[in-house]
Amino acid sequence: MLVFSKQNLVFLAVPKTGTTVVEWALRPKADIIFGKNRKHTTGMRYRMKIAPFLEEAYGVKPKPFAVMRNPIEQIRSWFRYRQGVSEINSDRSTEGRSFDDFVLAVIEDEPPIYAAIGSQYNFLTSSRGRLLVAHLFAYEAQPLFRNFLTDHFGKNLEFKQKNVSPNADTSLSPEVEAKLRAARSKEFDLYDRLMSADGHLRNPRA
Repeated sequence: MLVFSKQNLVFLAVPKTGTTVVEWALRPKADIIFGKNRKHTTGMRYRMKIAPFLEEAYGVKPKPFAVMRNPIEQIRSWFRYRQGVSEINSDRSTEGRSFDDFVLAVIEDEPPIYAAIGSQYNFLTSSRGRLLVAHLFAYEAQPLFRNFLTDHFGKNLEFKQKNVSPNADTSLSPEVEAKLRAARSKEFDLYDRLMSADGHLRNPRA
């Protein structure tokens, strides 16, 4: 998570949506940087804990922005990323598992460690389903997102590829995809809303 007082913005880093590239480009502009375990601060935690602190301590109320990815592609990214997990953390590895099995594990009520990846919907919304960011961009609409960043931060931003995951077979059977869509219907609905807004969903109330 990055806080920018001049631009009155805060970047909430949804996992596996290209956040590392964005963070490296924007770090020099940030007033406050939340790294390591606090990098992926959720929308709810920001609203309840961080936003009140920023207002009280610095008199600022930055507007959150974030990126959301096609839910299936985001899970694919998790699967590929965990193919490369070291032997020290082998309980988090997806090596030797099929993508179908991984998806089925992800949607269990209590996913095993290797499939405990959270959800974009829970990251971005309140317990009542309210969107908690002022600007939500589709990962698949990169030019639109980059234009937003350029407008607010200037034209000298450099976006360098980071954290490239290993290749893996991520074919998904229709049966398992149907189960995923049923289990995470709210996430797919939010993504559909985002795409219906041409890749940039604005939320003045956030």
